[in-house]
Amino acid sequence: MLVLPEACCYLPFVCGCVVLLLTRIFLFHSQNIHQRYFRHFTCFTLCLGVIALIGFFQRNVKLGTLGPVSKPCQPTTNVMFLKTHKTASSTVLNILFRFSEKHNLTVALPYHLHFHLGYPVHFRATFVEEFRTIGRHFNIMCNHLRFNLPEVRRVMPRDTFYFSILRDPPSLLESSYAYYKTYSPAFQKTKTLSEFLASPWTYYNTGKKAWNFYARNFMWFDLGYDNNAEYDDFYVQSVIQDIEQNFQLLLIAEYFDESMILLKNMLCWDLDDVVYFKLNTRSLDSVQTLNPEYKEKARDWCALDWKLYTHFNNTFWIKIQERMDLKTLYKEVELLRKRQKELMEMCLLEETAVDKSKIIDNKLEPFQVGLAKILGYNLKQDLDNKTRTICQKMIMPELQYTAYLYSHQFPNKTRKPIDFPTP
Repeated sequence: MLVLPEACCYLPFVCGCVVLLLTRIFLFHSQNIHQRYFRHFTCFTLCLGVIALIGFFQRNVKLGTLGPVSKPCQPTTNVMFLKTHKTASSTVLNILFRFSEKHNLTVALPYHLHFHLGYPVHFRATFVEEFRTIGRHFNIMCNHLRFNLPEVRRVMPRDTFYFSILRDPPSLLESSYAYYKTYSPAFQKTKTLSEFLASPWTYYNTGKKAWNFYARNFMWFDLGYDNNAEYDDFYVQSVIQDIEQNFQLLLIAEYFDESMILLKNMLCWDLDDVVYFKLNTRSLDSVQTLNPEYKEKARDWCALDWKLYTHFNNTFWIKIQERMDLKTLYKEVELLRKRQKELMEMCLLEETAVDKSKIIDNKLEPFQVGLAKILGYNLKQDLDNKTRTICQKMIMPELQYTAYLYSHQFPNKTRKPIDFPTP
């Protein structure tokens, strides 16, 4: 391939001027020019034209207006999702489980009868079923664990894409209170979250570490760090830099649809790979509304989580701007919501999630915990087998889906202790 120096990128203009000048001279003296010279002139101008075209294309490739035809990207199939608590992470887990089935991938599932990967202790590779046999050949990891990078790397391939999701700390703390009030010693003696936030040190004891991580800097804890560490700018910044090195992407729960579009774009997935129904949601009557004063108290109480959230909320939008403009983003968000609506109309008996008492198939009932009334879905009864399978996977709660995948990956092992529907 002929490659010209950068200066030749301006040859179209120069050659055009020369050709015009010579053409005028030729026309002026055409009656006196011999036919042989006419042929020479024609060859000369053709050469100039070829050189001009080469310069033109080289210049435009250099400027990006004409680029080489790029090959379609290939879907990323090695993915580690740190499933943080109360951040819409159950919905992300469902997306990843469905993707694993679509591509016949191997999921790093909790060993034996467990549903979490050793949580709340730091993750160890031996918490994964058949790790000693399968080794570093798992594709997807997404069940709850407390992050421990060296051990995760013993399980996941070198080219694994790491991501997680964060949520605004006051909202996360309110959700944690509803789910874990009876588990966390810090919450047990209070009637409301506002009562706790009015004087948190009255109820919170750093000496009682067991289950008190539910009550303070929950995301910081899930990421593997000390949720009771004193706030220090140098320490916080060093942790944030550590997280940035370990994770390619931190999603934001408050912008879930935008997060799915960015995730789809970065992983080269299809729209249907990230379409979803909200899972593990709770009824509105179990939601406590915090006024601005108590939201600020929650941010102060969970200062490590608040710094984490504000930093990665900023980087989230930077990553979007690096890949697309906002017009493109919200065009794709609109397509995602349209597809979601189509699937809801195709699959669901009711337009929204319903209370546990109204769920027809008890194998699709979500696990209930604490004060929260966790909602689920009913499928339409007249679905054909193929459609029913698709719809059923989209509404299958986390525990049932984990048990279902476990039974398929390890058919000769004892099933996990929960019933799941047969797709």
